[in-house]
Amino acid sequence: MGHFELKNHTVRDFILVGLTNSTGLQSLLSGIFTFFYALALCGNVLLIIAICTCRKLHTPMYFLLINLSIVNIVTISATTPKMLQAHFTHRKTISFYGCITQLFLVLWSVVTELLILTFMAFDRYAAICHPLRYTMIMRKEVCVGIVAGMWVTGLVNAAVNTRLTLQLSFCNSNIISHFFCDLPPLLKLSCSDTSLNETMAVIADVVFVMCTCGLTLTSYCFILRSICRIRSTEGKKKAFSTCSSHLTVVTFYFSAIIYTYIRPTSAYSVDKDKLVGLLYVVVTPVVNPIIYSLRNKDVKEALKTVIGRGRLVQRPQS
Repeated sequence: MGHFELKNHTVRDFILVGLTNSTGLQSLLSGIFTFFYALALCGNVLLIIAICTCRKLHTPMYFLLINLSIVNIVTISATTPKMLQAHFTHRKTISFYGCITQLFLVLWSVVTELLILTFMAFDRYAAICHPLRYTMIMRKEVCVGIVAGMWVTGLVNAAVNTRLTLQLSFCNSNIISHFFCDLPPLLKLSCSDTSLNETMAVIADVVFVMCTCGLTLTSYCFILRSICRIRSTEGKKKAFSTCSSHLTVVTFYFSAIIYTYIRPTSAYSVDKDKLVGLLYVVVTPVVNPIIYSLRNKDVKEALKTVIGRGRLVQRPQS
């Protein structure tokens, strides 16, 4: 029917307030986010193409990096285009089911990225702490199976939380004080009992956020212990350089996710949540390919090859 009837009220759509009400600032931010979106798409797509076309990069670490780039594309594409559309069309509304779809995609990508980052930490642990057994531990069939399981796990979590959100009533207001449909503001907006939703959200937070964070920290504790045992300074530097990029991304991403989801709904802060939301749905997809390419010689060489081929294709025939 195109609408959702709730307690004698009909919610056809929501209004996304966005980042600011200032027209001048909105124009500036729209320009910035258009650039960020284009940069994120180009950076992640180029990274995927570079890894797929370079045989030297056909290793477990880069296979995981391909999946991370795909997640980044899903995350920023689920949120940024709608935000830009709202500015250029001067319409801040989003349909009820459009909002639910956005929520589903964000939840799916967030959990999947957490799992992938954790598996990448384990990959670095296996490479540094068990180099002789690395190829056996990180076999192709094992990597593919685990990564497929991660995508399915993220999908199931998103489906459960989205289904519970569909059962809520939104009868007081349809104004979402955010730039995308995230779970905390939707629970805050609901006029029905959200105890089951919050319970499931807490369970998901403990299982996916706290456990992945704990496993990642454990992996790096073993990695640091192994690095400290290396006698040569050059050996220590080389070992640390192999995981420094991932450690940077993990610290950045986990901090934003923990702040957003590991707390009660009563502690919800509109302005702070918007800024933190920008970190994991807009900034992270832009920063990830830059960090992994700038700090990796093999990736930089592969990217140069891909860009070089592109220029040859574009060059007109004489």
